[in-house]
This record gives sequence, structure tokens and C-alpha cells, in this order.
Amino acid sequence: MDIQKEISLKSYNTFGIDAKARYFIEINSVDELRLALRLKEYPEKFILGGGSNMLITGDINALVLYINIKGIEVVEENKDGVILKSMAGENWHNLVLWTLEKGYGGLENMSLIPGNTGTAPIQNIGAYGVELKDTFVNCEAINIADQSLKIFTKDDCRFGYRDSYFKNEGKGKYIITSVTLQLTKHNHRRNTSYGAIASELEKNGISDPKIKDISNAVIAIRQSKLPDPKVLGNSGSFFKNPVISESEFHTFTKDFPNAPFYTLSNDTYKIPAGWLIEQVGYKGKRFGDAGIHKNQALVLVNYGNASGQEIIDLAHKIIEAVEKKFRIRIAPEVNIIA
Repeated sequence: MDIQKEISLKSYNTFGIDAKARYFIEINSVDELRLALRLKEYPEKFILGGGSNMLITGDINALVLYINIKGIEVVEENKDGVILKSMAGENWHNLVLWTLEKGYGGLENMSLIPGNTGTAPIQNIGAYGVELKDTFVNCEAINIADQSLKIFTKDDCRFGYRDSYFKNEGKGKYIITSVTLQLTKHNHRRNTSYGAIASELEKNGISDPKIKDISNAVIAIRQSKLPDPKVLGNSGSFFKNPVISESEFHTFTKDFPNAPFYTLSNDTYKIPAGWLIEQVGYKGKRFGDAGIHKNQALVLVNYGNASGQEIIDLAHKIIEAVEKKFRIRIAPEVNIIA
């Protein structure tokens, strides 16, 4: 196994943080992963996927296992749909494009979400009214302690809003190696009511959109709002949209009657974190090389040489300002690596 030393992780995380891995190995198969986990001479191990939903705040004094296991296959098919298995190292957006080329529906609203397939269940990724759990069948994961393989069903994963078993009780216990999804071949469920999708389709003169049209609309919207990590370091939406109770909602709307919101149930409401951040004046601000994107207040950016600590310090300032004004505490969506 090719174990490298003192490797910069700048190109392995979308924030472009120039932290170092003391030891580094690229994992290209499940067998290689098992072997690497059994290396007793490297007791501390750190799992790295697409590096898109993380903020590294310092060097990693461990053996970094870079999960780069590739492969996409249809494992079951009938006249109405397919069951698709993607290995963990596949880029998520490339997977979405692959399904669209085949005419499979279900992932189009999640186009251009950064990161790899293997980390998608951890976050229960989602966008524009659709979440991973909507098409999820199961995922395979390796138990870090004994290298056994376990299959997690949708119920096992305990999906919530940007949440799952893997962020809670299962955190640090498993490495996801593949994800299986159920997609449609006909009669696709087209979700165009969330955000600006409908207006983007209308602008392009599309009244009866195909799944590819929806994907194109989502890509156009995201590109207009979100910076390309290859150009400007970022991790997409840094903060989760806060969910508040009915009593909190009534107090909030009494004080801020024009605030946008989404009704989740009879007693829970989601408030756009980007709007909250914009209202406290942080949109477009820059503090050295750490800043908030000019087009989307949810996105914290690295203008070149910001450290992870500088980004997290900025995040704390924003959290405190929002809480002071609105009495709502927003929380990071990204995984903070201390």
C-alpha cells in the first residue's frame, strides 16, 4: 500500500484549506479499505471523501484514508424503474448527469450538489424540495472496529433534515462504501414548486419540463448564486436553515412580519438562514481572506489563504449576530474538523 507523508490537503477539500495530512493513502476498493483499517502501526485514522462538506481547522495528525472507490451499476430493472448502485467515490453531480443521460428520474433537483456519493447519506443531502431519502434504498458500510460489512436500510439511517444516524450514534463508526437508489423510467415525479425553478423554466419558455430541463434550471440557479469551488474556495451552504416551533414562529412573525418561511408541519417552520444573515448585514462582507459570498449569504468563502480557524471565527460572529437580532440560533451544516 502506497502510504505518503506530509501531504497537503488543499486540493482535497473544496474550501481550499492548506492543511497537511501526516500520512495519506488513496483507497480504490473495499478490500484496500479493510487492509488500511487493519494497519495497527497507524492507530489514528481520518476518513476523507469528496471534501465538500467539511472545514479543516488544522493539520491532521493521522493516517488519512481518501475514499476513491468508483463504479455505477444497475442492479435491478423493470418497465417502470431501476435500482442503481453507486460506489462511494463517485462524484455526486456526475452521478446525477449519468442518470439523466439514461433517462432515470429522481435526482434532477439535486444537480450540482458538491461532494461524493459516499457522504450523501451522512448529510441526507437535498435541494429544491428533494432529499436523498426520497430515492434511497440502502447503503453498504464498513464497520471501522472490525471491518465487517453492514447494510443500512432507509429506516436504519434515521434520516432528518441534513441529518442521519451517521451524524449521531453512528458517527465515527462506519465508512459508507456504496449507495443504492430507486429511480423512475417513466411517469417521473417532477418537483418544480420549490425556490426559483418554475420561474427559471418559464424564462426559458418551458411549460412541460422534462427531467433534464429541471436539472438545467437547477444548475442555472445554483451557478447564479453559488461560487465554483475551483475558483473560490467554499463548501456550499455553510449553515442549516433553522427549524422553529409554532410558539417561536408566532413570536418571530410578530416581530418580523415580512420574513420568509416554509411550513414543515402544523407546529414546525423553517426559516431561510440566508435571509437571517443578510438582515444582520453580513452578506458580501470580507475579513482578510475569509468572507461571505456577495450573491448568497449562506456561503462562506476562502478568497485565497484563509485558515480554517479564520472561517470558523467568522461563522461564530454570524451566529451571534443572528441570535442577538432574531433570538434564533443557526448552526453549521458543514462538518468542522478540529
